[in-house]
Amino acid sequence: MSTHNVWTHKGTFLLAAVGSAVGLGNLWRFPYLTGENGGGAFILIYALTIFAVGIPILIAETMLGRASRRSPIMGMRFLTRCHNTSRAWESIGWLGAASAFMILSFYSVIAGWAIHYTWQMLTGSLVGADAEMIGEGFDALLAAPGLLTFYHTLFIVASGLIVGMGVHKGIESGLRIIMPALFAILLVVLVYGIANGDFAAAASFLFTFNIADLSLEGWLAAMGQSFFTLSLGMGAIMAYGAYMNSEVSLTRTAIAIAIVDTSVAMVAGLAIFSLVFGAGLSPGQGPGLMFVTLPLAFAEMPFGALVGGVFFILVLGAAISSSISLIEPVAAYLVERFDMTRPQAVALMVVASWALGLLTVASFNIWAEGTLFHALAGRSPFEFIELLTNIFMPLGGLLIALFAGWALTHSEVMKEMRTSETWFMIWRFLVRFVAPAAVSFVFLRTIPQVEGYLIPTIGALVIVGAFAAGRTFLADGHQEG
Repeated sequence: MSTHNVWTHKGTFLLAAVGSAVGLGNLWRFPYLTGENGGGAFILIYALTIFAVGIPILIAETMLGRASRRSPIMGMRFLTRCHNTSRAWESIGWLGAASAFMILSFYSVIAGWAIHYTWQMLTGSLVGADAEMIGEGFDALLAAPGLLTFYHTLFIVASGLIVGMGVHKGIESGLRIIMPALFAILLVVLVYGIANGDFAAAASFLFTFNIADLSLEGWLAAMGQSFFTLSLGMGAIMAYGAYMNSEVSLTRTAIAIAIVDTSVAMVAGLAIFSLVFGAGLSPGQGPGLMFVTLPLAFAEMPFGALVGGVFFILVLGAAISSSISLIEPVAAYLVERFDMTRPQAVALMVVASWALGLLTVASFNIWAEGTLFHALAGRSPFEFIELLTNIFMPLGGLLIALFAGWALTHSEVMKEMRTSETWFMIWRFLVRFVAPAAVSFVFLRTIPQVEGYLIPTIGALVIVGAFAAGRTFLADGHQEG
């Protein structure tokens, strides 16, 4: 018997999934990738991959959660027994839980930086600061393990308190406040950027269709972004899907999630780059854009301290909406498997992930590049943990596509999808063949550190996947005769 409840309102799953998808990556990574990889050409490839890969796997992962009404680990155990398939498929749940646990550990540390900059902005500490001063401030933050640990602790405790309050009082109530507030703040920052920045330059940077700038690496980046932006393969969507009302359309909801997630990234890009170009600055990549370039832009504009503070509150809200989705898969498993109370399960998950996060804290100072640890290990603990998640998430997504596409029966899928036979056939083709192939290529981009092993690894995955899929396909044929 499942211990799960169902979302109070039909639209809550949409809010929850969008909250999980909209995070730090939407606010700087996607706009930067778009501008550097052909603008509109990158968006076109991204949109096609979202349709062919992201949405089919999103539907599949949600379907597995709703069909089992359990946490990802217990849900896959239930589904493998129902379909008389190998227990190896349970690895889908374990991969998702492991990914969520590890991502939360370093995500919390990086999100903690936004706490620092929210305070700096609202107190006016950066007013009139120049590039050198802001750059030195960021370096000083990374060099202070005590301060990083303090922010890391604040952020992860806040996330844990929301999830610990329960599905309805905690996650659902929190998302109903956080998500509308995020959209409102984003629009305020966009209007401010249009009024005080260079909106035309931002639009040109993002949307100029230049196919010549779209290299093979750009194609792979678009495919990878379309997968990772929807939070696929880390258990969150499956966990949230377990609470989804049976009457809600999987297809319409998945399409809405993809549209809202992409729209947020686009609006954020226009707002951010309007400010960056308006201040005469160059767009940077990664943390440098958000934590060095943007503070400098705000420091040079009217009411910049106030709007900058509001912007970093937006960053914190987006990060928290994602982090609560990372806590839920593991917490739900602990509740179901060991009969823990929700506060106990959340506390155990949060404390363990917080402890692992200390390795990420040390990666920017004690064990940074140039230290003995980095020299011996070849990478920092943060880089190693990130590498593992970059393997686990696509692998989990690949297995989700294969299991949903081959093991679930026609009648079962039609019952969950409530759609036409035509769309069912399109979805099944995409999730059986197109999505697994595309997700395999994601490995080409996400794990270049092991490039020498890529071909045999992907080859082995395809062989194992084909063998497993063939067995379940034959089982389906026997059952449906």
